[in-house]
Amino acid sequence: MVARSIPKNYRNVTGRFASAKNQNLIGFESTLEKDFFLLLEFDRRVESFEEQPVTIAYRGLEGRVCHYTPDALVRYQAALAGEPDGQPVLYEVKYRSDLREHGVEYRPKFKAARRYALDRGWRFRVVTEREIRTSRLSNIRFLLRYRRMRVDDQDRDALLATLRKQGPLKPPTLLALTYPDACRYAETLAALWHLVAIGQIGVDLDQLLTPHSVLRFGTAGVDQDRRHRITPVLEPLREKGDDHR
Repeated sequence: MVARSIPKNYRNVTGRFASAKNQNLIGFESTLEKDFFLLLEFDRRVESFEEQPVTIAYRGLEGRVCHYTPDALVRYQAALAGEPDGQPVLYEVKYRSDLREHGVEYRPKFKAARRYALDRGWRFRVVTEREIRTSRLSNIRFLLRYRRMRVDDQDRDALLATLRKQGPLKPPTLLALTYPDACRYAETLAALWHLVAIGQIGVDLDQLLTPHSVLRFGTAGVDQDRRHRITPVLEPLREKGDDHR
């Protein structure tokens, strides 16, 4: 349950977006938060996420009791999270300029959040635009338009069969081998990106998608190749420290 309702804000962009993963509306208080939630929505290892999940009491710099509500609680699927126990993570989303300007002020509440998380077997992390606004986010924004499109079953099966048989291929090669008739190029290209968006075709989302991107069949086996971190899922964001120095 959301611990604090998200108010209207006339300085930042606030709103809600429909999360298929959570099957509800997720509120955001800035475009950076929205971008972060979009990353989570496309992360196969994320089981669920919740905005404004808890409110934590702590003592501020002057010793008075204050309250702090982190931006999100993310729960990972243990088998996919890259962690032994798939620990949930409390996240705070901040712009780097905000951390530089208010780092001393934020330190007590971040310390309280880390303690709160530790007591529950969670972790606490602060993430900024450096971790969020990456090539991966650009790719996800591109793929979002294809995620819910309807694809002909024959097109899907044909593309996957070619990729499974021929091995890693670039998009133009995959389409040419599957459909020698160039008249259907635009239609089948959309089907290809749909399969990438839903994870049936693997690609390195940390590199901008281009006609030269290397496509691989599915995800099983790809993760086992240590030379390639080619997977249609997102890495859990790395902790940069309390104040991102």
